[in-house]
Amino acid sequence: MADPSSYRPKPGQIPDSPGVYRFRDEYRRVIYVGKAKSLRQRLSSYFQDLANLHPRTRTMVTTAASVEWTVVNTEVEALQLEYTWIKEFDPRFNVKYRDDKSYPYLAVTLNEEYPRVRVMRGAKKKGVRYFGPYGQAWAIRETVDLLLRVFPVRTCSAGVFKRSAQIGRPCLLGYIGKCSAPCVGRVSAEEHRELAEEFCDFMAGRTGAYIRRLEKSMQEAAEEMEYERAARLRDDIDALRRAMEKSAVVLADATDADLIALAEDELEAAVQIFHVRGGRVRGQRGWVTDKVENVDTAALVEHALQQLYGEESGDAVPKEVLVPALPDPVEPIQQWLTERRGSNVSLRVPQRGDKKDLMATVQRNAQQALVLHKTKRASDLTTRSRALEEIAQALGLDSVPLRIECFDISHLQGDDVVASMVVFEDGLARKSEYRRFQIKTFEGQDDVRAMHEVIGRRFRRYLQEKQQTGEWEEETPAGEDAGESLSGPADEPVATGPTDEEGRPKRFAYPPQLVVVDGGQPQVAAAQRALSELGIDDVAVCGLAKRLEEVWLPDEDDPVVLPRSSEGLYLLQRVRDEAHRFAIAYQRNKRGKRLRSGPLDSVPGLGESRRQALLKHFGSVKRLRAARVEDICEVPGIGRKTAETIAAALAAAAPAAPAVNTATGEIIEDDGAAPAALSSERGLER
Repeated sequence: MADPSSYRPKPGQIPDSPGVYRFRDEYRRVIYVGKAKSLRQRLSSYFQDLANLHPRTRTMVTTAASVEWTVVNTEVEALQLEYTWIKEFDPRFNVKYRDDKSYPYLAVTLNEEYPRVRVMRGAKKKGVRYFGPYGQAWAIRETVDLLLRVFPVRTCSAGVFKRSAQIGRPCLLGYIGKCSAPCVGRVSAEEHRELAEEFCDFMAGRTGAYIRRLEKSMQEAAEEMEYERAARLRDDIDALRRAMEKSAVVLADATDADLIALAEDELEAAVQIFHVRGGRVRGQRGWVTDKVENVDTAALVEHALQQLYGEESGDAVPKEVLVPALPDPVEPIQQWLTERRGSNVSLRVPQRGDKKDLMATVQRNAQQALVLHKTKRASDLTTRSRALEEIAQALGLDSVPLRIECFDISHLQGDDVVASMVVFEDGLARKSEYRRFQIKTFEGQDDVRAMHEVIGRRFRRYLQEKQQTGEWEEETPAGEDAGESLSGPADEPVATGPTDEEGRPKRFAYPPQLVVVDGGQPQVAAAQRALSELGIDDVAVCGLAKRLEEVWLPDEDDPVVLPRSSEGLYLLQRVRDEAHRFAIAYQRNKRGKRLRSGPLDSVPGLGESRRQALLKHFGSVKRLRAARVEDICEVPGIGRKTAETIAAALAAAAPAAPAVNTATGEIIEDDGAAPAALSSERGLER
């Protein structure tokens, strides 16, 4: 590990001008490329106290052994040079978007004497017109099959074309009218090229004028009683419309635009791009990348634009690019896009209307792509095994932790304090083993004390069930201790271990090899103290602090820092995030029930159906409170004893202060309605 001060440039050496810089390791390999409006200010930010740097930046500067820079005239030149060097050196610490597959394009080889329509993948070639990308190659073939009826362009390979020219007989497509057969001279090279250009114009979105021209020709043929020609034109129009229907209209103003959306977490980011031409979605593609460097959404957008348009020019760069966040500053990247297109390019964030709605659709696709990527990664047995081995090695465990339990505390400013326990076995979530806790021993906000209580209760139950035989009797109502669970799929296998008389696994009789808590040193110390008080010394404990993703161990002053590319860290993050999600869901549900509760909820034996019947009969709680016992007995299903209990409960409950409409000053009558304004509290949850 190098000391950054050993290669730090001397004061005054770094110019205060735009430029591009490169960090190299001890073997002279380029490990990071960056650009800056001011090289002096940017490079100085890397050579500060290591404790103040982001972990990813700290790893980069300690891996590097030297830094060098190149001065340029403008920020646009810096952007171009940065892209060139990233492509040339492939630095390990730069964000690099990679296609999760090779997308097929519909290509027209205008660089040949007789242009050919075909499916192409991989790097783009000069002189070839591309449309797409498409999700599947068969979608291209279906579109081409429809269009060849109207634009009979050559689709055969060079060998087939040469063979047909030699024998003087076209291939099957030439006989059925789906090829103009330039191989045998039915059309000249100029006429065939004109057909290919019309094909490209139609694919580029200029469809309306061509269809109107065909419709006019069809009407003229009908008026001249050339019915066969009119029928042929009619079928051509139907074929073109069917081809157009395969691309949904999403923007009514026939816009040419690319929409880029991002979904990201601490480690990875997924990018989805919709290519809209003539108001229709003509292609879609996506990338997933590891966030090796410390970047925000705006920087990810800038990297995506470089990747997407770095080798494009002309019409391949659309007039409008819609993004979720603008790079800072936005002028250089916008000027760079304009230069690549050759005319003005608008780069902006959609604020309203159809474009904003379409951006939301692209965002959902990006989110689904990220979830799918994580699911595939998590389901890979080899990857899970490596992750467990890395965790065992990093934490100094004797064996891999086949069962991991993670605990998290959730509350809203100290109210409705709850906890969650999630279980991962062999690196996969075991939802049938999830548990939820209510904090009982105190009120208020104290995550450390709450963690101590929850860990103590979980393992106290473990010791009790370990000693007992037969069926374990629940000591507390379901949901108030760790007895309430979220059931997984019905066919999901359950954990092995001690079982009851019916073969079901006992709730807490199967201990984990590793306990993970959401938090740092204080939470880890509380969990370890709870285990020590119970005499349990064969369960490892660690904590994952969210801010810097550091792993804390009991009685250790320094955290364990796992590499950002570590599968072990990725698994710990998944476990922690799942515990946080489960705790938040329980806390919101509990708070919602409390806010919706009323005086009737405390009446013993009065269920939801009879509560609704009472409110429907009387109209409001206020009228029910004023009713006599005899009146309450008139409600179907309510006996005199229950009516007396209801009347007593309502009389004992103090009526709430009247609500006031702040706009009019009117007093709002109590109608038993539940408060619904919970959204403002979401930002205060933990």
